[in-house]
Amino acid sequence: MSRRSISDAIVARRGRERLVGPEAFREGPYRVAMVYPSPYRAGMSSLGYQRIIALLRSAGLSVERVFVPDDVAVHDTARVPPLSYETLTPLDQFPLIAVSFAYETELIGLFDVLRLAGIPIRREDRRPGHPQILLGGPISMASPSFLAEFIDAAILGEGEDVAATAATTFFDASTRDEWLDGIASLPGGWVPERQGDRFPIATTASDRHLPARSLWLAPEAELSDMFLIEGERGCHRMCTFCVMRRTTHGGMRLVPPNEILSFIPEEAQKVGLVGAAISDHPQLIDLIGTLARAGKRVSLSSLRADQIARKPEIAKYLAQSGARSLTTASDGASERVRRLLKKTTTEDHLLACARQAGDVGFSHFKLYMVIGVPDENDADLEELARFTRELSAACRPARLVMGIAPFVAKRSTPLDGAPFAGIKTIDRRMRDLKKRLKGAAELRPVSARWAWIEYELAQGGAETGLAMLRGYEAGGRFADYRRALAEVDPSTKRPWTHHEAPLVDPVVRRRTDPSRPTA
Repeated sequence: MSRRSISDAIVARRGRERLVGPEAFREGPYRVAMVYPSPYRAGMSSLGYQRIIALLRSAGLSVERVFVPDDVAVHDTARVPPLSYETLTPLDQFPLIAVSFAYETELIGLFDVLRLAGIPIRREDRRPGHPQILLGGPISMASPSFLAEFIDAAILGEGEDVAATAATTFFDASTRDEWLDGIASLPGGWVPERQGDRFPIATTASDRHLPARSLWLAPEAELSDMFLIEGERGCHRMCTFCVMRRTTHGGMRLVPPNEILSFIPEEAQKVGLVGAAISDHPQLIDLIGTLARAGKRVSLSSLRADQIARKPEIAKYLAQSGARSLTTASDGASERVRRLLKKTTTEDHLLACARQAGDVGFSHFKLYMVIGVPDENDADLEELARFTRELSAACRPARLVMGIAPFVAKRSTPLDGAPFAGIKTIDRRMRDLKKRLKGAAELRPVSARWAWIEYELAQGGAETGLAMLRGYEAGGRFADYRRALAEVDPSTKRPWTHHEAPLVDPVVRRRTDPSRPTA
């Protein structure tokens, strides 16, 4: 595959997109590459990625999108660097690279794009002519320490209030040190080479930035042609494994339905309502009912079982809108484990959801959960197998699909520091569940090996990130990463501290004057 054919494929893909926001690309002197360290299909399904692009463009910056190539090997063979979607500019030609980073294992994608671009992966190996790298995104809410040796600066938390300043001051500063001084002075600004393992308090965006919403409709995104928009931000629940639990970022901030509806373009036939606790929005039923009657297909980013059970109109309107599956989470393997996780979901809630899935006419009832939670035992797994068969019978004629992931402890949660159950233990439990549930449910397990790597990164520091680089350079196989991670000094795995504000009381609040910051 030649550079010409790679460029033609990007141009063709871009031609199938539809811009639905006012922030169109404009060429200018202040050029920023906005990198998503996963392929296009994932990046264009990220609401945060699109939102920051819109904000930087509205500040007068010439922002272009760059993704991990769909086939890295093809780019290697053709010796083609990652190219921007707007002007086909090689990544190394941008003076500033902004990275929207969501999950720990996207570190490999970051390695890929930097290596393909000819940019040294370690910060200390770069020279004055190389781009500077500014990090943001969901990873900053939990565990960005493993990225410390690869980036120049970061904005931790909700970056909408400061992202434009962080980028524009790069072009205003006369030296790199002057730019880093500016970053360090910003709310949430982190400069690893200066601050090391001390993190600032994560910043909170003011309400004037709500709701975040899509800039494009993209048919080749994972959420194909879906218009994404926040219905709320934050969470008021207390799940012990979640970084968004009873958030310190202003509680659960609601967006009124009429405001949400005002931003949805007529041409958008699919609408995704986004929020960590969107199903807890008190006006959700009216909102999705309005969208369904308007002929829009509706999707929700999180749907709690207790809300579905208490409000059957949710399932009814989702089915009316054209949704083919009803999706929720049980999280723990048993009632006992769910109580340990401070989940309010009960078997009665889940059975009610299953019955609604069958009665309303969904083709699938999808249930997400984790195994390997601390203190989980064989009795919990036996209860899971027994109850899953009950759910399978209750949801008929819908088919039960279970997504099962190993538990990974995250920083900034009460379960921070909890051990990983072990690859062999997880694999054994997965095999046992498949055997017990054959014919009752379709199981979609997450790899225990890659969950372990996610755990090592989530709990590790800068040395863990460097170990991943050694594994990547050794061949990038799981065995390479495992060998490199085994060499990390245990004393470096949890070195960093974090300035934290006290948890706020559970709160659900509506937006106030959108022109007045409330953070």
